[in-house]
Amino acid sequence: MIHVAHFIAISCYAAAAALAAAPLARPVRPPVNAVLAALAAGIAAHGAAILMLARQAGPGALSGLGPSLSFAAFTVALALLIVEGLAREVSLTLIAAPLAAIAATAGNIAGMQTMSDPGGARAVWLALHIVLAFAGLAAYATAAAAGTMYLVAHRDLKSRRFGAVFRSFPPLSTLDRVNHVAAMGGFLVLTLGIGLAAAYSIAYRSIVVTQVVWGVAAWLGIAVLALGRLAGKLSPRRAAAVSSLTFASVVLLYVIFRLGAENRGQFL
Repeated sequence: MIHVAHFIAISCYAAAAALAAAPLARPVRPPVNAVLAALAAGIAAHGAAILMLARQAGPGALSGLGPSLSFAAFTVALALLIVEGLAREVSLTLIAAPLAAIAATAGNIAGMQTMSDPGGARAVWLALHIVLAFAGLAAYATAAAAGTMYLVAHRDLKSRRFGAVFRSFPPLSTLDRVNHVAAMGGFLVLTLGIGLAAAYSIAYRSIVVTQVVWGVAAWLGIAVLALGRLAGKLSPRRAAAVSSLTFASVVLLYVIFRLGAENRGQFL
């Protein structure tokens, strides 16, 4: 049933992306309600899969590679639904929904095997830092998606090529606002998640170098973005470029670490 629920979720995310792409193929209004409904259905199925896994494996359910990737996809989709619902836009779905589908698919391919449940307060501590870390990364992904779209729309505006892509995108000010809010929220949540992870590693002497390096790299990336915006040092265009490039670098670093990982069952 867990794999069936994941299949439904992945299908819904793909359908949401396809619906959001409709205005690019023909001059129609963005199907906001249909996209939001597809995302909501996917999130409901995905949430059910995670709950079923938690019942089977306990608080340590998210510690394995497959479950972690699945939960990362769930948080990205949930953040996307919230942002698109508030903005009544579907443009971010073109980037974020396929990202969620790919992460969920990768999790299923890796398998839903979990690491051993540490039990007690330690298990709750572990689960809490994982949830916060992925929530922060989901906000980071949202900022990067908005930043990428800002760069594309800005390029078309500057070259005066007002094609279907430009017409279907929200205003630059909206994309910049999404980038700004997601960066700030992601920085705060990821900082808390990384802090809990560091305290957990010290308290239980379970430090893994690759996890530390990757976590610090992700935190530095979003910190540069959030603090730069807070200090007024980043223009909207520069913030868009920083968010896109740093998030892509964090993903690339994860892939590199995964290729050289000794323990294939962990997220890192």
